[in-house]
Amino acid sequence: MKTDLQIAQECTMEPITAIADKAGIPAEFVECYGKYKAKISDKYYEKIKNNGDGKLILVTAVNPTPAGEGKTTVTIGLAQALQKLGKNAITCLREPSLGPCMGVKGGAAGGGYAQVVPMEEINLHFTGDLHAITTANNLLASMVDNHIQQGNDLHIDPRKITWKRTVDLNDRQLRNVISGLGGKANGTPREDGFQITVASEIMAIFCLANDLKQLKEMLGKIIVGYTYGDEPVTAKQIGAHGAMTVLLKDALQPNLVQTLEHTPAMIHGGPFANIAHGCNSVRATKLGLKMADYVVTEAGFGADLGAEKFFDIKCRKAGIQPDAVVLVATIRAMKYNGGVAKADLSNENVEALKKGFVNLEKHIENIQKYGVPIVVTLNHFVADTQAEVAFVKEKCEAMGATFAIARVWAEGGTGGRELAEKVLETLESKENNFHTLYDDALPIQEKINCVCKEIYGAAEVTFSAAAKKTLAQIEQLGFGHFPVCIAKTQYSLSDDPKLLGRPQDFGVTVKELRISAGAGFIVAMLGDIMTMPGLPKKPAALDIDIDDDGNIVGLF
Repeated sequence: MKTDLQIAQECTMEPITAIADKAGIPAEFVECYGKYKAKISDKYYEKIKNNGDGKLILVTAVNPTPAGEGKTTVTIGLAQALQKLGKNAITCLREPSLGPCMGVKGGAAGGGYAQVVPMEEINLHFTGDLHAITTANNLLASMVDNHIQQGNDLHIDPRKITWKRTVDLNDRQLRNVISGLGGKANGTPREDGFQITVASEIMAIFCLANDLKQLKEMLGKIIVGYTYGDEPVTAKQIGAHGAMTVLLKDALQPNLVQTLEHTPAMIHGGPFANIAHGCNSVRATKLGLKMADYVVTEAGFGADLGAEKFFDIKCRKAGIQPDAVVLVATIRAMKYNGGVAKADLSNENVEALKKGFVNLEKHIENIQKYGVPIVVTLNHFVADTQAEVAFVKEKCEAMGATFAIARVWAEGGTGGRELAEKVLETLESKENNFHTLYDDALPIQEKINCVCKEIYGAAEVTFSAAAKKTLAQIEQLGFGHFPVCIAKTQYSLSDDPKLLGRPQDFGVTVKELRISAGAGFIVAMLGDIMTMPGLPKKPAALDIDIDDDGNIVGLF
């Protein structure tokens, strides 16, 4: 069987100028990064901003399992299938992070015959957006420390600096460090630390900003720490927001690439959904809606994380709404949730499927709470049996969801035809009453309770003493109207990764609250969530190499 990389490398790509032409973008607005990648000038959005919007289709999934779900693959395959049906479609995806690519196998370019290309470039340095975000983040960190070194006019307490440095790699050694050692000339010694770039608040801001002006305003509101008198200190007070915007100016322009079947694809921004809001940039999504009749996008991990944040953060802040939701599941994932070992997932087991269906059932119920029409699609594996598929189809349709099979990994757009037809039928026939889960005016504590109880199914939400203290600070600083961004494990509806299926009568604990004043949301930390991952026992980097002809090997 061919690897994803081999399939991608065998593809004959069209010049990116031809893809831009297919998407209707005049050459003057296309800034090429080599032959197969480009950025789309901000001036193009200004030119077409008064166009009507196309239909927005969100692809989400059940909780991830070791069996694999293929959400990004289905997203790309659906866009390819819509194109095969003669529709003007584009897909908007997140950018991969180097950390997971070098640490745990997995990227963000899809798989099989539903991929975006050039795959290896997309999964590695791409157009340098993540490097720009890393640099902007670390410029702010260095300017904070320099302010203290040069007299500390703002009276920043070095013990209360909350801004961390970033690097786009998995490196547990950097989670907690002491910086500023070596005497007075080398700064003030203090506890410091690193996050992975995609966990930076700058990534969140980057993906929520509509334009450069708003980007600069949001960057200026970042709280970097507190004074000796417990007053917040912002990036604007440090004077860093202008230079940070300069570093991000080119990166803010959406990236244009293509799928294996030459469907236009925009890949821009990449916050993780377990520690951030997990959606591609507002800039790319809004541009796509002006360019195409159908925009297929995704949100990270399961619907309890990605879709909830797409609805309650991205849609709320961007003033957009989905017209339909595609919920991806697999027979294998449901059997895993039903207690079947990974090695036995290829064996027919309808009883285990019945037990594990409850995870999909909860995700269907959750999406229905937002009033959006839903299509459940089974990402098909060759071992799936007729009895297993029939059971899932019957259960989904009984819940009011449309059902379709997707074979896009093996067949590309052709294998997504059934799904595409069901999505088009749903868009035409089903009413969309989209609304967010909670009102802006609800107190932060109640917003957290609402998500934990309504979406996760928690019976009780407990706040630590530290979280309660921050709650009071949030209200005092005037941030009580912010939405909440809950950071928790992606593997379970609960905050315990071992609780599979649909846990009942469980409690969750809010250990910590973080104020993302620039991004405009409050992060609630449930359980032990690392914002700097570590490398596994066998890092994926051990298999990645380059041959004598310059061809990359071992990347997925």
